[in-house]
Amino acid sequence: MFFRGGIGPGELIVILVVALVIFGPTKLPELARTLGKSIREFQQATREIGKNLTLEDGEPEEEPPSEQTEQRGDSS
Repeated sequence: MFFRGGIGPGELIVILVVALVIFGPTKLPELARTLGKSIREFQQATREIGKNLTLEDGEPEEEPPSEQTEQRGDSS
């Protein structure tokens, strides 16, 4: 099976050189930017789905730690 131990520095260099040859130096930053935005949107959608699933299960939504510490300070 490929990449069983992960991608090492040698494999990463080969992948980057092949991408540079295929897409060229002007297109590569744009592709990287698009890939980063796609990954960010996917992570955000995954978090929202997880949040909705926990709310549907009837579990209360946890408050961020900063709000909890502020509430504790006010009640003292």
